[in-house]
Formats: sequence, structure tokens, C-alpha cells
Amino acid sequence: MITCFIEYQLDPSKLALFEQYARNWGEIIPRCGGELVGYFLPHEGTNFVAYGLINFASLAEYEAYRVRLKADQQGRDNFNFALKERFILQEKRSFLSCVPQTFLQGVNAQ
Repeated sequence: MITCFIEYQLDPSKLALFEQYARNWGEIIPRCGGELVGYFLPHEGTNFVAYGLINFASLAEYEAYRVRLKADQQGRDNFNFALKERFILQEKRSFLSCVPQTFLQGVNAQ
């Protein structure tokens, strides 16, 4: 499994618009083949950085997802929404692999 880790630099006066953008992906990403881990908004501290995490079985699966995403009308609409409203100032993507022995350790420990 790989995780696409997206870091967004946002206009802090438009966080509500980014939240809507993120909510829209909640339906689109799974339909197009990504396993959405979640979107994370600023809460405390820095007010202009947000993150999105999406899992894929492989980079090949990610590439197939990108093709489906570009063909998806709601996906195109969401990209256009971001372009029109200009709430994303910068976007960086990294692809990470998990160290299995560390994943979700202690989540269910009591």
C-alpha cells in the first residue's frame, strides 16, 4: 500500500471553502478507486496548512485512479471550484509507504 500525502497551503480567510472542497472529495475519491483516509483542516496553531491522505494498492493503481478522476464530472467540477475560488495557494504531493509494525498501534489498547 502507498499513501498519497497532499499538503495544501490555503488562504486562511477561505477555510470554509476548502472544507466544502474536502467534503466533495469524500464521495468522489472512493468512487474513482482511492481509499480516502481523510482530509485534515487547521485547528490550532498554523491556520493555512491542510492535509489530504489517500491510500492506493500501488503507484499503478494511483495512475489508473487519476485517469478515472479526470473523466469524472463531479471531480472536474470540484477542481474547477478550487480554481474559481482560489482558496488553494499551493499543493504538494508525496507518496509514502507505511512501516506495517507501526500502523495503528495502540488504537484499541485499553
